Amino acid sequence: MKFVTYRTAEGTRRSGLLQGDHIRPIRGTEDDVVLTFIRSGEAHPELETTSVPLADVKLRAPLLHPPRIFGIGLNYVEHAVESKMKVQEVPTVFLKLSSSICGPDEDVQLPPNATQPDYEAELAVVIGKPGHRIAAKDWEEYVFGYTILNDVSARGVQLATSQWNLGKSFPTFTPIGPAIVTKDEVPDPHNLGIKLTLAGEVMQDANTRDLIFRIPQLIEYISSILPLEAGDIISTGTPPGVGLGRTPQRWLKPNEEIVIEIERIGTLRNKTVAVD
Repeated sequence: MKFVTYRTAEGTRRSGLLQGDHIRPIRGTEDDVVLTFIRSGEAHPELETTSVPLADVKLRAPLLHPPRIFGIGLNYVEHAVESKMKVQEVPTVFLKLSSSICGPDEDVQLPPNATQPDYEAELAVVIGKPGHRIAAKDWEEYVFGYTILNDVSARGVQLATSQWNLGKSFPTFTPIGPAIVTKDEVPDPHNLGIKLTLAGEVMQDANTRDLIFRIPQLIEYISSILPLEAGDIISTGTPPGVGLGRTPQRWLKPNEEIVIEIERIGTLRNKTVAVD
């Protein structure tokens, strides 16, 4: 199943299942229908009988209010090298605020104080049920599905201190989408091509097989410290090719299109725009 959230031509926000070029709406009036369904633990949502053409709506972030967004830093060896940082013995974990979420085709806003803005293509895991001290061998029981996340980062803010959260949480700095693809449609999340194109140029082109800490390890480590909640997102880290590691360094500029493609998950597109 592919869960999406969308806005109709009349301005109503709905959620549904993406089936080809149509969407089957999910019954519900909650503020975040997808999160409500994940928390319910049900196997299948209650759908309306009619469908909506995908071409007639605007997709938004499939999950609007996740309890937490855990980012994972330096989780590909070559990215750690280009960032001139040491890979730790345990995962490097930071938080992105949910207020930074935006969806497909929404603008990534670049305010003047978001200095040295950078892109990061990432596979994100959506947690399906609560769990504490989860064993790595049981990881799949706690996964609902997968989506694409762009961990946009203002490096000038992020690296000014040892605390990364604010530099990664400007409004619109967490594009997510276009859908949450349930785990049954992704047999091996550790063998997915991941590519980012910026203004028509391929900047990142890798495979999730190169993750240092894989999803079982990430779930085990984070949940050993704090309980995971249904709807939490774990973004697994970005491969090499970010602007920070290039010579010369390549920062995001206004009026550029960022396109992220991950096998079996889809394509996430956003444009950048300067704001005062």
